[in-house]
Amino acid sequence: MSHVGVPRGAARKRRSLALLTTGVLTIPVLAGCSSGKEEAPTSVVPQDIAPAARTQVADGSTVNWAIDAMPATLNAFQADADSATGRITGALLPTLFPLDAKGRPQLNPDYLESAKVVENEPRQVVLYRLNQQAVWSDGREIGAPDFVAQWRALSGKDSAFWTARNAGYERIEKIERGADDLEVKVTFAKPYADWRSLFSPLYPKQVTGSPDAFNDGTRSTIKATAGPFRLRDVDKETGSVTLTRNPRWWGSPAKLDSLVFKAVKPQDRTEALTEGKIDVADIDPAAAHRIAQAARDVGNSGPPAHGPGSGTTPAAALRSWALAHGSDEDAAAVAQAARDEQARAAEAYATEQNDLRGYVVRKSLEPAYTQLALNGETGPLADDRVRRAVARALDRQQLVDTVLKPLGLPAAPLGSHLALAGQPGYKDSSGALGGQDTKQAQALLADAGWTQEGALKKTDGTKAGSEGEKQTDKKAEADKKAAEDKKAAEDKKAADEKAAKEKAEEKAAEKKDDGKKDDGKKDDAAGREPAKDDGLYIVGDDSKPGDDSKPGEAEGAVTRVIAPAPAAAVQSAALLRQAGRLGETGASEDAPARIAAQDRQPGGAAGAYAPVGTAAPAQAPDAARGPLGKNGKPLSLRFVLPSGPGSESLRGVGDRIAAMLDTIGIRTEITKVSDESYFRDHVASGDYDLALYSWPATAYPATDDRPIFAKPVPATDGSLLVEQNYTRVGSDHIDQLFDQAAGELDESAATKLMKQADARIWAAAGSIPLYQRPQLVATDKKLVNVGAFGFGVPRYQDIGFKKPQSAGAPAAPRK
Repeated sequence: MSHVGVPRGAARKRRSLALLTTGVLTIPVLAGCSSGKEEAPTSVVPQDIAPAARTQVADGSTVNWAIDAMPATLNAFQADADSATGRITGALLPTLFPLDAKGRPQLNPDYLESAKVVENEPRQVVLYRLNQQAVWSDGREIGAPDFVAQWRALSGKDSAFWTARNAGYERIEKIERGADDLEVKVTFAKPYADWRSLFSPLYPKQVTGSPDAFNDGTRSTIKATAGPFRLRDVDKETGSVTLTRNPRWWGSPAKLDSLVFKAVKPQDRTEALTEGKIDVADIDPAAAHRIAQAARDVGNSGPPAHGPGSGTTPAAALRSWALAHGSDEDAAAVAQAARDEQARAAEAYATEQNDLRGYVVRKSLEPAYTQLALNGETGPLADDRVRRAVARALDRQQLVDTVLKPLGLPAAPLGSHLALAGQPGYKDSSGALGGQDTKQAQALLADAGWTQEGALKKTDGTKAGSEGEKQTDKKAEADKKAAEDKKAAEDKKAADEKAAKEKAEEKAAEKKDDGKKDDGKKDDAAGREPAKDDGLYIVGDDSKPGDDSKPGEAEGAVTRVIAPAPAAAVQSAALLRQAGRLGETGASEDAPARIAAQDRQPGGAAGAYAPVGTAAPAQAPDAARGPLGKNGKPLSLRFVLPSGPGSESLRGVGDRIAAMLDTIGIRTEITKVSDESYFRDHVASGDYDLALYSWPATAYPATDDRPIFAKPVPATDGSLLVEQNYTRVGSDHIDQLFDQAAGELDESAATKLMKQADARIWAAAGSIPLYQRPQLVATDKKLVNVGAFGFGVPRYQDIGFKKPQSAGAPAAPRK
């Protein structure tokens, strides 16, 4: 069990949703390790927002923007803040350094005239000069008191403030007024490289000045704002948050009269689009495909060539018509009802497709990446060799192609945990772990003790994985004595069986001549090789070769065979041939090197590892020749995936990963759970071996990514404090590199430290980045300056409907 997240008052920033424990790496020097690619080797996938100059944007109208759910809070610094919180506050509050299209922080002239480090010694001092026109919606100037109140609330020194984001604020020593009211002077007790991340969003002192106002006062309202829009209404009954143009905004005025954020579940967005309820919505590939089909159908007469009934063959259509017009009245009624239902569905689909023609899909890559997480706290994955084997079994390019190629987006595996392709600090460091290599993966597993022989050996009761390696001297002596006693018993049993066998052979010889007079049948029990569905162990036990115990018996009890003693040797030989079929284990000198064709069976050996009648899974041509194990325990990992309607792509990736692991002898147990419990009850709590989830990108990895990769710390109760490191894999060295980078004011030196940290994160194999997530946004065709923003952030004041092209034509009224 692990403590997850950040307790109130802790000095760490929680990020919304995406390493050898000793800190010693058993690989070559990593500082220069990479796949050979230099920083920013690929360009950023551009934004797709239909950019237009403000002179081309009509004034007025309303835009309805879909969000997943109503925000639990409007305080972006609280633990339950989500993407809706960020989307809404982005239009209401100051962001001092928004990110540009390449993910770089840029000074926002609407709020700042300048901001820079003016002193390094003896303390780092940053001087902000505010835009003299910047005011809150209540008319008060934005100034030093707002900075001071936010610092005190987020510094972590007062636990009465319920905050989950403190990083950087705890390094501040003092904040004071500069030469005049427009200057804010911030002095740091410790150097802080990511100082640009602070005070964004900036809340008024009315919000951050007291614990009550901070904790409860901004759950559903904000007393004063300072953006191009102001908050007019939060209606939980209709699931909408309405913003209107801010009359006190000093910058370029908002083109829209109002901006409404509506809670629409992802699975309901296609319907909401066709009904005209929303103008902007993040959508899934299926919805994007329908919009693209609708665009292609423009100008076509007749019903769409896709949708309900489109797959009906001429023969099936003729058969349906014949049944509907046949002499059997009951069958005709049923057939006609089915035809009517299909006709109604096709008509409704055609209407929806016609409505979707008013939308276009904007696409880019989202500033977030999907990773395969390997839980290194317990079980086989606690061994770094097993984690590295899993990583080296993956064909990451194939996984990327599965997700991005069908969408027409650039498909390249991500090479960094700490930056995305195109960001200034990006470098492909995956070479620190190595690429896909089945042989190397198998060698790592063998070195960790997971072998085909291990899957067959009798377990001594210890657990598989790293815990099974821990044997005491006392237990070793006990095992030795037990083995000696068992050998003596087996010697006696062998002598008895030999005598019985000789007696049986003598009787068989005596009956040899008599056998010619019978019906020619042979003794099925003693004379033939057992059929392939003859199990060696009692079927009800569901035992496996190498597992001698049965329910209710003490460990080490003698196994009961279901054949008489004279046939035991023959059945033993057959079992060895079955073992050889699954993998040339070398478990016995009597096992043949190859298996005769007649001994093979489609799908594997029934009954060898499952009850009689259950076929083993068919293996890929390049698959390992059998499951791996240790001390009789199979190497199997629990792969947890979400089951919701928007997770089809993720589940597809999970299935491919499972197939790749199967080729090296690792079996996966895929468990699908509800979206609501997936992260909270499984990923965050550590109830998984493998999982797929995403982390957002950041311009400040030394600050934002540290809690994700921080080494877990033991708590007083024996559990782990994992912060946001849900893989439970970390090292002291990685932590040190993050700390050094956070205090390094030389940007190039800080970037170099982050690249070194990333190489070590790769080598530890707790997290395997796969791909940057696709970003698909449906927008009204006439909307401009909105869509798939990629790294960038919206300029809400510039969003609107494009003016008509023809001169003098009035703008189309909207809602």
